[in-house]
Amino acid sequence: MATGRTHRPATRSRGIPEATVARLPLYLRALTALSERSVPTVSSEELAAAAGVNSAKLRKDFSYLGSYGTRGVGYDVEYLVYQISRELGLTQDWPVVIVGIGNLGAALANYGGFASRGFRVAALIDADPAMAGKPVAGIPVQHSDDLEKIIQDNGVSIGVIATPAGAAQAVCDRLVAAGVTSILNFAPTVLTVPDGVDVRKVDLSIELQILAFHEQRKAGEEAHTDGTGPAAAVTREGADDSAPSADKGPDGDVPAVMPA
Repeated sequence: MATGRTHRPATRSRGIPEATVARLPLYLRALTALSERSVPTVSSEELAAAAGVNSAKLRKDFSYLGSYGTRGVGYDVEYLVYQISRELGLTQDWPVVIVGIGNLGAALANYGGFASRGFRVAALIDADPAMAGKPVAGIPVQHSDDLEKIIQDNGVSIGVIATPAGAAQAVCDRLVAAGVTSILNFAPTVLTVPDGVDVRKVDLSIELQILAFHEQRKAGEEAHTDGTGPAAAVTREGADDSAPSADKGPDGDVPAVMPA
């Protein structure tokens, strides 16, 4: 089986927009579920609903792949699974290293979804000497002193950083210097990389903050509706109704304030 160091996905060279690339895994997940249920074909409307996008956007995305479906029949599920997997580079083996084997790193190492999508965890790396040799998910942890050799020996081009924020940039620099060209960053910090290196950031705390903003806004809207919010209290006290309310900006819009 080919490895990630010698084959690269062709999405950029074929001019597929990044937004489309970001949606391809959503389509693949929905299609895989259909395939597991032995569903032979699917309409654009059904697949779009399963993937959480609109059907017009789905048809546009698939046009970049050269797949237009059959009128009155829809899309062949198995062929689309193959087509999207090929475009994403999932028809080959991608060795991955995970650096930072704390709670998060260990959880990632134990995640079974990597192997089913063509990603093989080739090595687990940690800076703590006490972790060296300990098996996690059946893989012995190796010390970070050997990072460069591990990258070279396993032909790794994708690295996962699950270290504390303060160590992430130094780890990133070493990964890049060793030949890694794609990084999935779970550390709560922004990484600086040279041209030609792709970074995807996953920050759970940011996602929670965004949800907190929406919860706060919904609570404010509910309070305003039932007459218990700050604006209602001001009105009851005889304040000028034309003045901006406490939960709105000067233009009458709810201010987009994100929690720090």
